[in-house]
Amino acid sequence: MPIAPDARTSYEAWHLRVESEHAKADRPWHDLLFRYLRERDLVGCRVLEIGCGRGELSCRLAGGNPAPRTLVAADFAESAVNLGRDRAAREDQDGIRWTVADMQHIPFRDGTFDTVISCETIEHVPVPVEALRELHRVLRPGGNLLMTTPNYFGPFGLYRGYLRLRGRRYTEGDQPICHFTLLPRTVLWARRAGFRVRAVDAIGHYVLLPGRLPSEPGLLRRLERWLWPIGLHSIVVATRR
Repeated sequence: MPIAPDARTSYEAWHLRVESEHAKADRPWHDLLFRYLRERDLVGCRVLEIGCGRGELSCRLAGGNPAPRTLVAADFAESAVNLGRDRAAREDQDGIRWTVADMQHIPFRDGTFDTVISCETIEHVPVPVEALRELHRVLRPGGNLLMTTPNYFGPFGLYRGYLRLRGRRYTEGDQPICHFTLLPRTVLWARRAGFRVRAVDAIGHYVLLPGRLPSEPGLLRRLERWLWPIGLHSIVVATRR
């Protein structure tokens, strides 16, 4: 099922609305990604970042040591791809191939990539399992997927339930598609798409108080070893069989 035209229009406008020239790839889910991203996922590898947004992570990967042999940054919003391309030009990162692509219909041949990275994207496509099957298809056998998603096992999940009871919808910044993702559900999607799941993890334990921004007390961060299953930012590391 392709992205509906009205949703595409909404995402084109959304990226322009939230664009920031100074944003960096230092969000909690990026921290989680770099816990599991290994040199062998990059060195000599063909890497796809699908749902690249405005290019913060792709520029960080391209400028890293080691950097991928080939790096493709793809997003279905042309506005996001254009902003990413502009960012790369400002940062002198000319080793990135930018392309507009629907995650559920990726325009590359089977087995093109050694590594696929997807951060905070699968929850925003119409049929997540279909999209994961596409990621499975474009990976070579033995290639790795690193995918981060929200994990609504904690306070934010309760908040979403509260909004539903009030007849309102949680949208993650007014995004038109926002599936309710739980870490077990994300793992199930990956397995249904044919992946072998190798690792799961989560960080981010927040306290929600009326009228205040979410906060993460230091005590909860110190208890991460025991509380990780309810962390808001989750990762699934999986391999194409």
